Amino acid sequence: ELKEIVFIIQSQSNSFHSKRAEDLKRDILKQAADLGKELPTVLLIHQMDGHEGAWTILPLMRDFSVTYGRNSSWIFFCEEDTRIQVVKLLETLGRFDASKEWFLGKALYDEESTIIHHYAFAENPTVFKFPDFAAGWALSIPLVNKLAKKLKSEPLKSDFTIDLKHEIALYIWQKGEGPHLTSVPEFCTDDLNSNKVDHCATTFSNFLPLCGESVKKEDVFVAVKTCQKFHADRIPVVKQTWEREAALIEYYSDYADISIPTIDLGIPNTDRGHCGKTFAILERFLNHSSPRTPWLVIVDDDTLISIFRLRKLLSCYDPNEPVFLGERYGYGLGTGGYSYITGGGGMVFSRIAVQKLLASKCRCYSMDAPDDMVLGMCFSGLGIPITHSPLFHQARPMDYPKGYLSHQIPVSFHKHWNIDPVKVYFTWLAPNREESLNGKKAGYNREDL
Repeated sequence: ELKEIVFIIQSQSNSFHSKRAEDLKRDILKQAADLGKELPTVLLIHQMDGHEGAWTILPLMRDFSVTYGRNSSWIFFCEEDTRIQVVKLLETLGRFDASKEWFLGKALYDEESTIIHHYAFAENPTVFKFPDFAAGWALSIPLVNKLAKKLKSEPLKSDFTIDLKHEIALYIWQKGEGPHLTSVPEFCTDDLNSNKVDHCATTFSNFLPLCGESVKKEDVFVAVKTCQKFHADRIPVVKQTWEREAALIEYYSDYADISIPTIDLGIPNTDRGHCGKTFAILERFLNHSSPRTPWLVIVDDDTLISIFRLRKLLSCYDPNEPVFLGERYGYGLGTGGYSYITGGGGMVFSRIAVQKLLASKCRCYSMDAPDDMVLGMCFSGLGIPITHSPLFHQARPMDYPKGYLSHQIPVSFHKHWNIDPVKVYFTWLAPNREESLNGKKAGYNREDL
């Protein structure tokens, strides 16, 4: 029965995202009402718990077990852009015996072991499957109850949350004692208009959000963090690729080189974190850029980014809200830690977010502290949620499953290791003619990189 499914939308509190999640909730409930069925429970994850780590899902298992453990059969998770055919979903889940432990989803796997997953299954990473959240995924209630019991006796130990879908699958697998992910062909990431979707219970909106006109070039200030030792090899890559997309760009270094030009902020380079340099950039943005420039982007000198796509994406965010946007990681979330935007994929700030941060007394505990983590800690303390976008990437295209990137129009990648970064930019990030003209998804020729 439909009422035995609890729908959990992996929502966020930012106004753009919460509206999309509310729209999806309404759509699920309307489909249920049109079927004449008793309405299911539909929950938005950002409303469920004041706890900073609700987005990591596992800390919520005990609540799920207590509240839904007796009268429900399935917990079904989806993203705000997942589209659900409720009748088809009922049929699909009906094929599985809900009295047994099931972990269902669209399977992803690593082609080769990657640093994102700490080289898990290094011998053969393809053997371990984890769910593509965009397609939706489901846990049977017996499995939810088992996980809740385990979490009660053994609290989560991991310090870092880096790739949630992989980490959840690893936790459920329990070193081979728990269930593997069962791949369900009806959980799809094809676009709703694709000719392949007749058999799909779920589909995924495969596009770059555009909410009106793109943000103007002059509304985005780009700060590139560099240092003298990388001037010769990394900066030329920026200049050959994405620099031309930025109207306002400055390079911040430990050495003033007029040929680039770089600006010496008076902060010595450090081997580890760059907190001192980042806070100096934030101060400079607030005090030296035009107060009419609403957006700041801070990137590393080995970040590859599409400013063209970022301007489209930013059309969906209100610059009058404190926005801190990028790829979300977590630290110590099982024990009341904080979320943060990982720096390599690019960190995007609304001016108001920078103002609120610098008006607080939250600063680096040392000059070489990890800047992205300190920023996460500061914003968490201010009650300003970070906003996650899966289109920013801390690593290279080859570090992600092909199936995961196939339904994305990415905004950034990071690192130049063992790749031709110029080729990566032009294959994955450069706006092609079709995209420039009408904003549609382009048919990329993404040869293996």
